[in-house]
Amino acid sequence: MIADANGNLVEILLVEDSPSDVLMTREALEYYKVLNPLHVVDDGVMAMEYLRRQGPYANARRPGLIILDLNLPRKSGREVLQELKSDPSLATIPVVILTTSKSEEDVMKSYGLHANCYISKPVDFEKFTEVVRNINAFWLGVVTLPPTKP
Repeated sequence: MIADANGNLVEILLVEDSPSDVLMTREALEYYKVLNPLHVVDDGVMAMEYLRRQGPYANARRPGLIILDLNLPRKSGREVLQELKSDPSLATIPVVILTTSKSEEDVMKSYGLHANCYISKPVDFEKFTEVVRNINAFWLGVVTLPPTKP
């Protein structure tokens, strides 16, 4: 398990509407024995409710890392990114964009909205698993994450 700078367990929020991509992410984390809690929401509105601890997420713990798809229902990943990076209480949470889009425009917009990195999802399960392993190794193994506030 990986902890933040205060020694708190880093929780991961996966914002993904594809059940198969959620399943592949869970399987990849299990395969690499990543024990950090993974929370999943499947649209942009629920992502912001989770991050703001509203409604059914009133008791949610603040994630130390967000893995965000761009193509989401109700509120796009771009809108979520813009909203959370504009909120001083959420802006320090690292956001990894993990999406099918390889569009230069999407890459530029995401970095312009302060995404911490942008990764195009591979379709192949083995390559996808390797991407998840690399996200884990870098963001939860190498990087010093900001403390998670209660």
